[in-house]
Amino acid sequence: MADRGVSSGEAEASVGTDLHLELSGRGSRREQLMLALREAITSGRLAPGTRLPPYRTLAVDLGIARNTVGEAYAELVAEGWLTARQGSGTHVASRATPLPTPAAGDRARRSAPEARQVAYDFMPTSPDASAFPRSAWLRSARRALNDAPGDAFGVGDPRGRVELRTALTEYLARARGVRTAPHRIVVCAGFAHALRILGEVLEGTVAVESYGLAFHRSLLTGAGLRTVPLTVDADGARTAELGAVGAGAVLLTPAHQFPTGGPLRPERRTAAVDWARATGAVVLEDDYDGEFRYDREPVGAVQGLDPDRVVYLGSTSKSLSPALRLGWLALPESLVDDVLAVKGVREMWTGVGDQLTLADFLACGAYDRHVRLMRRTYRRRRDRLVAVLAERAPHIGVGGIAAGLHAVLDLPPGTERDTVRAAGRLGLALEGLGAFRHPDSAMEPREGLVIGFGAPPDHAFNGALQALCTALPPAP
Repeated sequence: MADRGVSSGEAEASVGTDLHLELSGRGSRREQLMLALREAITSGRLAPGTRLPPYRTLAVDLGIARNTVGEAYAELVAEGWLTARQGSGTHVASRATPLPTPAAGDRARRSAPEARQVAYDFMPTSPDASAFPRSAWLRSARRALNDAPGDAFGVGDPRGRVELRTALTEYLARARGVRTAPHRIVVCAGFAHALRILGEVLEGTVAVESYGLAFHRSLLTGAGLRTVPLTVDADGARTAELGAVGAGAVLLTPAHQFPTGGPLRPERRTAAVDWARATGAVVLEDDYDGEFRYDREPVGAVQGLDPDRVVYLGSTSKSLSPALRLGWLALPESLVDDVLAVKGVREMWTGVGDQLTLADFLACGAYDRHVRLMRRTYRRRRDRLVAVLAERAPHIGVGGIAAGLHAVLDLPPGTERDTVRAAGRLGLALEGLGAFRHPDSAMEPREGLVIGFGAPPDHAFNGALQALCTALPPAP
């Protein structure tokens, strides 16, 4: 049957699912369409159960007659490639021809990452993903999208949506003692993105804590900066050492040092700010879990001491979910333009929908409620960890303050490496303290495990603790 043209009226009326097909080769358009559909099915691009577009929609998209599509569908149904039922549309049937078997090398590459089965996740950077407040987030998303102005769906402002920057200004002032304003906040795609931007703004040398994430140090060195370590003890980084290292910035985790677990003492906070004022340097404050203090009210941010010398970095990675990819910089006035110049002339990193949703989530109080709920959850887990260790491994001490989503287990000298290996054999994902030590640190190496108690869900937590105790070295 000869194809007939499709009118503009039909094109405007056509609605349905998009399906990319390229018609080529010999034969009629019907035969070409059948060949393209068979290839899409056998390659796995169209999985069993996939619903195909209606005849009319696909005809408009491909520029062929509706009858041609109908005949092709009917023949593929007869051959067993498709199924069709009145009122439910046309779907891909169970695959008649299996996908090609991968080559041995492909199988090896696919199975290699699966060789180590993780039964329990004790990695210290992970919150409880199952606790994400889906219903409350959905309510905020609906309100935010209903109330959003039309310009919200245009080209994005690199500073981030003003609704979110305004909500963050109020929340950070109230909950963390941060002194800022909406025009001094820049939204980014999480802490790593923020640090990468700052790496392009800063010059020379950045002082860092002797124990910290190697990934964060790599972001700075990747931007051409040099990192020098500061000694860390139970009271945080020894900021008195800043005057001797020749740095133009320092990266600190003052609320809860990561990973050793101590808070930065008040006099050391003051010393860091005084050093920045005297030298024209800046303090980079990583407030990664500042809301989660269990033995007392959370200590306010260092940024409140001097907003013109401290850059405050925060994100939703610990409080809500790292999957949101939302973070922020509360900047000194002098750095706003430089940061925006690096970020670019338009927003390319964070979606407007999540920004607007977080703004509503903060403004309606849902964020506070979720943080309070998780504070109780994580405190209960930390208390349980301490209690189980006291019962089954009393020779293992728990270091750091009662805060955050991780704790440090002190190990006997010379046992860290073997303990990490034993944990791996039991299906535990965890890290030893050695993985966080700066390679240039002059500190005596400390042996221990960094246990993240945020990730295991409640129903699996006791089993995870029992497996952990099995991996620990015996009492001397």
